Amino acid sequence: MPEEPDIELSFRGGRLVSALPIALFIAWAIFQSGILGIGDTTGLVAGMLTGLIVGMLFVRGDWKDYADVIFAGMTRRVAATAVVAWLWAGMFAETIQVGGFVDGLVWAATILNVGPGLFPAVTFLLAALLATGIGTGYGTAIAFTSLVFPAGLLLGANPVLLFGAILSGAVFGDNLAPVSDTTIVSAVTQDADIGGVVASRVKYAVVAAALAIAAYLVAGFGIPGVWSGMPHADVTGQVDASVSAWGLVHLLDIALVIVLAIRGRHIIEAISWGLFAAALFNVALGAAGLVDVSVGSMLLFSAPVNGLTQAVASLPVVGAFVETVPAAQVGVGGSIYSGAAGFFPLIVLTLLLVAGAEIMRAGGGFDAIQELLIDRIATTVRRAETTMVLGTALVNATVTINTAAEIAIAPYIATLGKRFNINGYRRANILDANTSALGYIFPWGGGLLAGLGAMQGLVGGEATPWFTQQMVVNPASVWPYVFHGWFLVGVFLFAAWTGYGREYVSDRTSEEVSRV
Repeated sequence: MPEEPDIELSFRGGRLVSALPIALFIAWAIFQSGILGIGDTTGLVAGMLTGLIVGMLFVRGDWKDYADVIFAGMTRRVAATAVVAWLWAGMFAETIQVGGFVDGLVWAATILNVGPGLFPAVTFLLAALLATGIGTGYGTAIAFTSLVFPAGLLLGANPVLLFGAILSGAVFGDNLAPVSDTTIVSAVTQDADIGGVVASRVKYAVVAAALAIAAYLVAGFGIPGVWSGMPHADVTGQVDASVSAWGLVHLLDIALVIVLAIRGRHIIEAISWGLFAAALFNVALGAAGLVDVSVGSMLLFSAPVNGLTQAVASLPVVGAFVETVPAAQVGVGGSIYSGAAGFFPLIVLTLLLVAGAEIMRAGGGFDAIQELLIDRIATTVRRAETTMVLGTALVNATVTINTAAEIAIAPYIATLGKRFNINGYRRANILDANTSALGYIFPWGGGLLAGLGAMQGLVGGEATPWFTQQMVVNPASVWPYVFHGWFLVGVFLFAAWTGYGREYVSDRTSEEVSRV
């Protein structure tokens, strides 16, 4: 059956009005996350739905065509690829976390007993390792702020610098991890394979990370801790006794995923192998009593109490996945479930944003913007790449849920980059750098707010009774110290202007997106 031709739309007010749904979404996102400080992805879904409804009012002709374009956008392969990859990545990330991986990193940070000057640099490295493994900078910001931040304060580290180091580590992993949502989006929207994208951006990430480590060492020894008078208690005694090194075994399954992805395996295959390995490690560690994890931590059916469910729960193998609970607690849980479910709001938002981008294509908005950029601004490759870097920076400085910002700006990057024959790997790297960095720098950034929320939870906590409201870091004071984020943006501005790492389509051919 022949493929249906693309539908063309006409808008009252001209071609640029086709950008109204995404423009309204950006305004909504700025108001919600930037002004009100609400980092709720489901709220952004409502914003994009509103934008799509308002955009329909400006269509000339049959509204059915507008509706058909929405469906056409939501069924694009780029959206489906990102959705599937996120589901697998979420399951993998949650499975290694319930297996004690975060505890292993906390153990490493505390048992080495580094001094307050060195602690921010070490924290950056460990947070980068966690974020690269689990693929979520937000999760890293929450975990390290909850567990490592108090340990750093007890050592006498500067709290603002330490929080900046945690956010920098989150930036590193969000940018480089093959299972990161921003990595996945940057690859599939630029027609590049994830393994090739990860391999091609190492040279940028490592340069920025080396500069960040040097900066944290200089600042760590040069800036005194605000509460340096606090007794330097035995930090290991302040950490829960269950924290141990055994969770670090998950470095092996993280390495497996990264190696397989870089070697060209399909990302679903690479993550599945990592998931198998993580599950086996969890079962072995739990059975040996080395980590507080069980089969039920990965998948658990909480069924109502009756004769049948009690009989199933008593079976030797199946019973490990089943428990009987009061009716109010019935449900499904575990890392497999929660890891996938955690991406559901982002999946819906992605489908709607891709639909908004399709409306812009059908209404000629992309063509109008491309003509403006090419005729007046991006007249050379150098100017085109600089425009791409600054454009992504602007959008990510305002739309502070970084993946949403990335999806919104991705079509511009693809259109402009293809016009100048810039390779998909290069386009993906430019797109992802600012997306990963700026969401953790500004006070209204989603990543920073996630860490700040975890810090608020430390006040008067059972494990941190000494932590007071006065110890909570002012988010407006952190932005200069997210060193890796700033250096990453600087590296790409340098690369755009000098041509460092620039590749054209003829230099290297990225695999089909089907390999993603």
